[in-house]
Amino acid sequence: MNESLGSTLHTSEGMILSVSSKQDDHASLERIFQGCGWDLLKNDTLASSFSALQGTTVSIVICEDNLFPGTWREMLTHILRLDDPPLVIVTARLADERLWAEALNLGAQDVLSTPFDATEVIRIVGIAQQRWRNARGLRASRGRAAMTVGAVT
Repeated sequence: MNESLGSTLHTSEGMILSVSSKQDDHASLERIFQGCGWDLLKNDTLASSFSALQGTTVSIVICEDNLFPGTWREMLTHILRLDDPPLVIVTARLADERLWAEALNLGAQDVLSTPFDATEVIRIVGIAQQRWRNARGLRASRGRAAMTVGAVT
């Protein structure tokens, strides 16, 4: 499955990519995001998600902890190589302290337990959206400053 949901009015803020082999997780996120104005792109595998990241502005990747084949760690490694990297939120049925510590130490934004709690998802995704916008603005400012310095020398 590889489909875009919702309007494209908010694509300047980046889409949210859900990577999960569990259709229930995709459906839950779809229901939660309905009133938020966030566009959701759904993929079942890492490979299809890597393709989706090439040419689509994605602000957040919500990635299942154990995909087969692959894991959230592979997704994070791939994302960190992108020029405009989205933030990663890891999902797990058993989101324990070990997973939370590992995910944050490796560079993920946060961890969400499944089944999803709508209030928690909206809170975590909202914080991540703001952080992504701030980081994107900072990268753009640095790029403009570098171009200005280059033009002066």
